[in-house]
Amino acid sequence: MDPMTFVIVIAVAGVVFFLFLIWLVPVGLWIAALAAGVRIRIFGDLVGMRLRKVSPGVVVNSLISSTKAGLSLLAADLEAHYLARGNVGRVVNALIAADKAGIELGFQQATAIDLAGRDVFDAVQVSVNPRVITTPEISAVAIDGVQLVAVSRVTVRANIQRLVGGAGEETIIARVGEGIVSAIGSAETYEDVLENPDIISRTVLERGLDSGTAYDILSIDIADINVGRNIGAELKAEQAEADTLVAKAKAEERRAMAVARKQEMTAKVQEMRAKVVEAEAKVPRALASAFRSGNLNT
Repeated sequence: MDPMTFVIVIAVAGVVFFLFLIWLVPVGLWIAALAAGVRIRIFGDLVGMRLRKVSPGVVVNSLISSTKAGLSLLAADLEAHYLARGNVGRVVNALIAADKAGIELGFQQATAIDLAGRDVFDAVQVSVNPRVITTPEISAVAIDGVQLVAVSRVTVRANIQRLVGGAGEETIIARVGEGIVSAIGSAETYEDVLENPDIISRTVLERGLDSGTAYDILSIDIADINVGRNIGAELKAEQAEADTLVAKAKAEERRAMAVARKQEMTAKVQEMRAKVVEAEAKVPRALASAFRSGNLNT
């Protein structure tokens, strides 16, 4: 190998080693952590994270954010959550937001919520700023048979304590829909509901529909309600049509029976006429026989 090639190989190897060393030892993160007051060891912690396949940037930046926000978190805990495939950044942001809003939320609880598949940061935001859920159109029929189509807006607040294992928005929508159907179905007339739509809200809220869910229902407001079909009248019309068809069938049956009886009577009359003709035909033969036997005058 000539000297020039050797020098090039050594230079390339040196550059590769230098880049690998920069990647393995994130000096910039270490300096940023020290500047933010985060105590972290460059070899024991940062290099160890590389070897454990943990992103030092995620952990260190999360530690810097939490420290600046006045929280005390451990790098080992953040590493453990990262290795469990959790979202470290969202958890730390949720803890910061909860602390600023005065919401009680511990690190273990936040990580449990995150690993359960829920967005813990979004949950804290919904807990601070309630969310409005608009239900789809819900159809129900009052006692008088008139259909009403209602759309409601449900204001919910996340319940941090019930996020793990609690039902989601779909359950809230389903329960509210069930409550609206029950409330409209209990009304004597559709006009009662149109005049006082708040009776739906009161009835639904009294049922405690948020039990077992990850939310607390704050209010249920009827956004829109329209009159649909007159189901009762349609059912009565269909029943009347069915009764008419039954009456026609019975009348046809009676007509057929009358025709059959008439045909039967006609057959009997014809049979009787045949017998009379047969009897009349026997008279001449009887007279002739009596004449031959000399009994005609007897």
